[in-house]
Amino acid sequence: MLKIKNLYTAYGRILVLKNVSLHVDRGEIVCLIGANGAGKTTLLLTVSGLVSAREGEIFFEGVPIHHLAPHQIVRLGISQVPEGRQIFAPLTVRENLELGAYHRWRQEGKRAVLADLEEVYRLFPRLKEREKQLAGTLSGGEQQMLAIGRAFMARPKLLLLDEPSLGLAPKLVDFIMEKILELNRQGLTILIVEQNARRALEIAHRGYVLETGRIVLQGSAQELALDEDVRRAYLGRDYKEFAEV
Repeated sequence: MLKIKNLYTAYGRILVLKNVSLHVDRGEIVCLIGANGAGKTTLLLTVSGLVSAREGEIFFEGVPIHHLAPHQIVRLGISQVPEGRQIFAPLTVRENLELGAYHRWRQEGKRAVLADLEEVYRLFPRLKEREKQLAGTLSGGEQQMLAIGRAFMARPKLLLLDEPSLGLAPKLVDFIMEKILELNRQGLTILIVEQNARRALEIAHRGYVLETGRIVLQGSAQELALDEDVRRAYLGRDYKEFAEV
C-alpha cells in the first residue's frame, strides 16, 4: 500500500532522513521506533506532504505522492494524527470532528459524514458526552481520542499515528492502544511512530528501527522484541513479552 524508496529529507542544510526505504502492506500495523531526534516524525510529515522530500520516492497504492500537496494526499486516503494532538482548541468537539471530513461533504453528502460521526462516538463514548465542549478544555487523553477521531472522519485507508501514547497515564495508554487495534481489525492500515517501543511492538505486525535518520533494523514485531540490541536500547533487558510466543 505504502512504499518509500531511497528517501532523503532535510530542513535547510540539515539532512534528517538518509536513504530511507520501507513499505506498509494493506491491513498491517507497522511501527517505527527510535530515539528522540531519529527522524520518525519527519518521515510521517514527508509522507503527508507537510515536509518536502529532497530525494527519493513515495508511492501510495502505486501512485507517486512525493510531489503532491497535503490536501491531495488526504483525498487519496492518508490521514495523520500529529504528535501533540494539535486539535482546534477554540472549536467544540463536534466541530473538530466535522472538520476532519471537510473534503467529504460535497462528494459523499451529509448522511455519510454523520454516520461516521456516530462511529467515532461509538469508539470514544467520552467524545459524545463532550460533544459541545470546547476542545481546548478536554483532558490530554480526551484530546488524543479527538485527534484520532478527527483523522478517522477523513475515512482514510492508511492512518499515520505520531506518538499516540505521549503524556498519557498507563490506563489511557491501554485504552488508546486497544482502539488502534480495533481500527486495524476493521481493515484500517496503520503506520505508528512510538517512542514507547514496548507498547508499539505489542500491537504491531512488523517494525523498523530508525537511528539518526537511517533504517538500521527491520523485522516482525516478535523478531525486534527479541533482538538484543533493540531490547538494550528501547525495551530494557528484562522485557519478556514475546519470550513464550
